[in-house]
Amino acid sequence: MKQPGKNFLNWEKGDVNMPYYPPDQVARAREMDLLTYLENYEPDMLVPCGPNTYCTREHDSLKMSNGKWCWFSRGIGGKSALDYLIKVKEMSFLEAMAQITGQAAEKPPVFASKPVKEKPKKLLLPQTSRCATRVMTYLESRGIAPELILFCIQTGRLYESVPHHNVVFVGEDKGGTPKYAAIRGTYSDFKGEATGSDKRFSFHIPGETGTLHLFESAIDLLSYATLLKMEGQKWRKDHLLSLAGIYQPKQDGSPGKLPLALTQYLQNYPEIRQIILRLDNDFAGRRAASMIKALLSGQYSVHSIFPPRGKDYNDFLCIQKNITPQKQKNGREI
Repeated sequence: MKQPGKNFLNWEKGDVNMPYYPPDQVARAREMDLLTYLENYEPDMLVPCGPNTYCTREHDSLKMSNGKWCWFSRGIGGKSALDYLIKVKEMSFLEAMAQITGQAAEKPPVFASKPVKEKPKKLLLPQTSRCATRVMTYLESRGIAPELILFCIQTGRLYESVPHHNVVFVGEDKGGTPKYAAIRGTYSDFKGEATGSDKRFSFHIPGETGTLHLFESAIDLLSYATLLKMEGQKWRKDHLLSLAGIYQPKQDGSPGKLPLALTQYLQNYPEIRQIILRLDNDFAGRRAASMIKALLSGQYSVHSIFPPRGKDYNDFLCIQKNITPQKQKNGREI
């Protein structure tokens, strides 16, 4: 039988200095979630790290979202601020209760509004062609290694559509369900997305390390992987992620929010500690890289590595291979 602690014994003996909190007061204290507590009483501790997601300045792996919190590096979590004070701040139950009730008495909390749940999107993928001859020819003309193309086809990450014979780059959630599709013309300069695409789940190839490489497009991602293969390196070692479109920071100079695809990926793979930004070597790409660095400063090790030559990594790959990509007709999808 577990022996009662010292505080409990003192209370049993009638120690008048020992505080007592009735069950209804404890229940009210437990209603306060951690985000509400920090917003009201320790706002300087809050750091936004994604849509409706926050971490703390003390612990960048402690994430708050949807009324819950989880300290990923320690494998602990909870719902209430009371749980946080006990598990993270290592207060006793009575100390944590005194902290919450005392602050609430001085300043009644304004509860954080819960995010409105969006209706799930239904992805409508283009019809799949029986073969991928046109896609293979097109991607190889851009310098992409056949081995990489076949890997993506076999794993469902890309395919050829009919009747237009476009290349479809598929983004999946962590469970392998298609959630996003970027469409690229192989006969024209058409670019688009499948109806119902969720930008949180863009084209990617998971890795085995804590390093993530970020690209503006799926073709740049595959170009970088091809460059690694040409150098005899393991192209599936690190995580590779393409953005669902170019990241556009706010016009007023403030960084705004992280790209949805990056935010979601960091949530899915909390082991990532280093991010390499391999964006386009132009004004927009350099500005985007600077803004992403500002948003992730102090949470991750972030570096920018632009292609040594050319505008993007596909340009650089084609230069290395001394090839000229197929010219496409201007205009609509054909």
